[in-house]
Amino acid sequence: MDRRRFVIGTAATTAALATGQATAQEAFPTHAVTIINAFPPGGINDIVTRPLASTMEPILKQPVVVETKAGAAGQVGAQVVSAAKADGYTILSHNTGISGYEEVDKLFGRPVKTKRSDFVTLARIVADPVLFLINAELPYKTFKEFLEATKKPDAAFVFSSGGLYGATHLPLAYLEKVTGSLKMRHLPTNGGGPAITAILGNNAQATTQSVSATLSHIKSGKLRALGSFGGERSKFVPDVPTFKEMGYDAEYYLWVGLFAPKATPAPVVTTLRAAIKQAANSDAFKTVLANAGQELAYLDGPDFQKFWDIDGKRSDEAVVLIGKQ
Repeated sequence: MDRRRFVIGTAATTAALATGQATAQEAFPTHAVTIINAFPPGGINDIVTRPLASTMEPILKQPVVVETKAGAAGQVGAQVVSAAKADGYTILSHNTGISGYEEVDKLFGRPVKTKRSDFVTLARIVADPVLFLINAELPYKTFKEFLEATKKPDAAFVFSSGGLYGATHLPLAYLEKVTGSLKMRHLPTNGGGPAITAILGNNAQATTQSVSATLSHIKSGKLRALGSFGGERSKFVPDVPTFKEMGYDAEYYLWVGLFAPKATPAPVVTTLRAAIKQAANSDAFKTVLANAGQELAYLDGPDFQKFWDIDGKRSDEAVVLIGKQ
C-alpha cells in the first residue's frame, strides 16, 4: 500500500473514531438515570431527592429513578454507587454523614470501605440547620431545663439518630463537647425517618434532625425544638434560639448533595451538573422545598468540593470525639 494513502487512511479512521466517541458522549443519557438514595423515606434526603429527580426528567429527556439503598448510616448506598459502573447512570444522593466514613473505619481499625475520594461532587442542594428536638410530652420548655434534667441521678433519656456516626449522630458530639454533661443513651436507627419515628413513639426522648424533616411534627405539637445549630435562626422556626445565642459554640448543618463515581467521564459529569443546576434552581423545585420548610443552598460541583473539603474535616473531628466517649 502507498505510504501516503496509509497515513491519510489512518488519520481519517482516527478522526472518525474520535467523532464517534464524541457523539456517544454527547448522547448521554440514552436511558434512565438512577439516583441511589442512601436513606429510608421520611428523612431529608428523601424530601429533597424525589422532587429533584422529577424536575430533572424533562431536562435530561429520560426517566430519573430514585432507588432506596439504606443501612449502616448511609454506608450501604455509598458503597453501591462507589462500586457502580462510572457511566453517569448511577449516582448518589447523600448527606453530611458521608464525610466521616473513612475516619470511622480507621477508628475501629478495619479496612476503609468508602472514602471521600471515591466520588465526584455534582452539586450541593440544601444545607439545613439541625435542630435539637424532644418529644413534646416532656415538660421541658428550654434547652437549659432539659440539660439540667439529664444531670439528675435517675435520668434515663434516650437519643435517637439515623445511625452510628451518621449525620444526625455527629452533632450530638459537638453538643456534648460544649455542654460537658449532656449524657444520654444512644439509639441508632437506619435513617432520619426511623429516628423521628422513634421519638414520636417516645422510644426516644431527644434527637437532632433537620428543619424540613421535622417541621410538620413541630407545627402539630408532637415535637418541641429547644435549639438550632444554625448560625442564625431559621425563618421557618423563628422562635427557636440558636445554640450560639445560648452561649454554646456549636454550629452544624445537615446538607444533601449528589455525587457520581470518581471515574465518571468529564462530559457526563458536565451534563449531570447542568441538569441538576437547572432543576434545583427552577421555581417548581424551590416551591416544593419551601413547602417542606427548606431553602435552596445550591453549590455547583467545584464549589461543593471546596465546601466538602472543609466540612469533611469537621466530620472527622466529630467522629474522633464520639470515639473518645
